[in-house]
Amino acid sequence: MRRVLTVVAAATSALLLAATPAVAHGKPTPRPPTVTTIASGLVSPLTLAAGPRGHTFVTQNFAGLLTNVARDGSTDVIYSSGGNEVGGVSFKGRTVTFTQTVLSGPQEPIGSSLWKLRVDRKGDPVGQARQVADLRAFENAHNPDGHVTYGLRHAPKSCLDQFPADMPGRYKGLEDSHPYGTTTKHGTTYVADAGMNAIVSVSERGRVRTVAVLPAQPAVVTAEAAAANGIPECAVGLTYWFEPVPTDVEVGPHGKLYVTTLPGGPEDASLGARGAVYTVDPRWGSVHRVAKGFAGATNVAVSPRGDVYVAELFGGRITRVTHHGNRTVVETPLPAGLEWDHGDLLATTNALPADDAPPDGHLVRIDLPRSYGHGH
Repeated sequence: MRRVLTVVAAATSALLLAATPAVAHGKPTPRPPTVTTIASGLVSPLTLAAGPRGHTFVTQNFAGLLTNVARDGSTDVIYSSGGNEVGGVSFKGRTVTFTQTVLSGPQEPIGSSLWKLRVDRKGDPVGQARQVADLRAFENAHNPDGHVTYGLRHAPKSCLDQFPADMPGRYKGLEDSHPYGTTTKHGTTYVADAGMNAIVSVSERGRVRTVAVLPAQPAVVTAEAAAANGIPECAVGLTYWFEPVPTDVEVGPHGKLYVTTLPGGPEDASLGARGAVYTVDPRWGSVHRVAKGFAGATNVAVSPRGDVYVAELFGGRITRVTHHGNRTVVETPLPAGLEWDHGDLLATTNALPADDAPPDGHLVRIDLPRSYGHGH
């Protein structure tokens, strides 16, 4: 189903980050994470990647730019698409990997591809960026979720006919590709594609294959949700199966892939926070949900020991997944990109501006205390 990340108008305040650490009885209160702004004034910085020698690669998605941010906050555009959306950046072995999406309208992706760019020790380009794979062509040929039924799986035609055109009552997975996240392991790049609703792999030679289709997201239609979203009253009490919309993918311990998903439908009070984190076995394609309850899960970071962190765009926080539930690490307006970096977290915040304000995305470093169970 066609989609891009959108935000209902939200007031953006000054960059204010507050931590809520747990307090252990009889022990000193651990210090909260400290947050340092590295760069500001970025345009829709939805993804990032830790680069060489303290450099960070940030996508300014809707400006079509890939930017190298130095430790001192200075910025240098190392790739410009000329108008296409640039996103899904990752870094491995002196190679920057990113995606491009061609849009014919705000929610009309008509082309998508995977690109690579070699860089030197300072993150500067070495040669020209090259296209590795045509993801939209793969989607058109294979449509990985084409067999999945979305919408109301058990409802009479009389009810389905009452649904608005932009929200069908029942349909199969459509041909659509909008890649948002990438990661590379042993020469294979994994792509989280929010249009395909799938994770695909791309070999060094550009061969694309489906790794896994993420599961449809069920939600019971409440009267409130029906009224807020133009859903006919006949659907109240029935289960609507939304698309999963994967937004990021990272490699964790033992080669498992960690994937964040949006719920494919409204994330307001009518249906609640339904974003999730899944693990995917890249060899067999098995999928397992490890956490849920996120409001706008746009990015995931995984430490070498398996600690999982999630950027919640609509929740205004960065969250750590624990055995006791989700715990807020820091609160911040509109966090989007997230990356583990030598015991710290790199994040982009203020990722989307308010309607009446100029773009002012931030790149920040979050210094995690050793009380979180891992040092540098």
